[in-house]
Amino acid sequence: MKKEDLRIVYMGTPDFAVEALRCLVEGGYNVVGVITMPDKPAGRGHQIQYSPVKQYALEQNLPLLQPEKLKEEGFVEELRALKADLQIVVAFRMLPEVVWNMPRLGTFNLHASLLPQYRGAAPINWAVINGDTQTGITTFFLQHAIDTGEVIQQVAVPIADTDNVEVVHDKLMQLGGRLVLETVDAIIAGTVKPIPQEKMEVVGELRPAPKIFKETCRIDWNRSVKQVYDFVRGLSPYPAAWGELVDPDGKTVVVKIFETEKIVEPHSLAAGTLLTDGKTYMKIAVSDGFIGVLALQLPGKKRLKIEELLRGFRLTETYRMKAD
Repeated sequence: MKKEDLRIVYMGTPDFAVEALRCLVEGGYNVVGVITMPDKPAGRGHQIQYSPVKQYALEQNLPLLQPEKLKEEGFVEELRALKADLQIVVAFRMLPEVVWNMPRLGTFNLHASLLPQYRGAAPINWAVINGDTQTGITTFFLQHAIDTGEVIQQVAVPIADTDNVEVVHDKLMQLGGRLVLETVDAIIAGTVKPIPQEKMEVVGELRPAPKIFKETCRIDWNRSVKQVYDFVRGLSPYPAAWGELVDPDGKTVVVKIFETEKIVEPHSLAAGTLLTDGKTYMKIAVSDGFIGVLALQLPGKKRLKIEELLRGFRLTETYRMKAD
């Protein structure tokens, strides 16, 4: 079979999912339908905002479906009418069996980790938060339990100590587009030999990648320099790590922290103690040193470098970060 004859249905929603779809379209593959999330109001004006995948699909005049419920009979019939040979899922939702089991060649997913590590909704964030020096991307066939299907292909990617989640996301997104094409080509050629995840060698313990909520992003100043540093970059720039800045009167404001530096040096200060000259630096005491804060955001303000913030905000060492 030629790639022009293989009928592909593509499912995805965020920016991460656009690259693989673009690679398919520009590579001359036959994308007969795109499935994405329903439109949702966003921002202060609650204006309806299209998903990045929908925007791209509209630009390319691709048939588009936006089901509220994936088991809905009407949607299942519309999907069946597309007569897909293969379905590809990138950053979408958990599919019911009636959907993933529909195409004759199956449904494969692109996941942003080296499965079986980091099964779940936020694999890139957790790999950086945990201080890993390597992550990667995996294509695998869907089955009942989430992120557990047989692996088709994998590519490893190093994580530098200075990388935040945005940098790693973009690396994986670009590589993911190419891996999707390689996987489709292997399926067309009949050379795929999928490997059950339980037979794959795993170094260390299996770590999950659960969805991240606001409370997940709170910084624990009682942890080590490396742990806090990795935590911040694993959530930067979005959704962003945060802490509570306590003023001399005991009032608190939530401060988002985007960029830090490690300062490992002994001290006897309480966790959360703040040191600053009020002009050029701000550092927070943690268990084995200090976290130098380089970029942060006060409520209702824009993100600023620490020098910019200190020019307009009178910060003294009578402030502290809440550590309990």
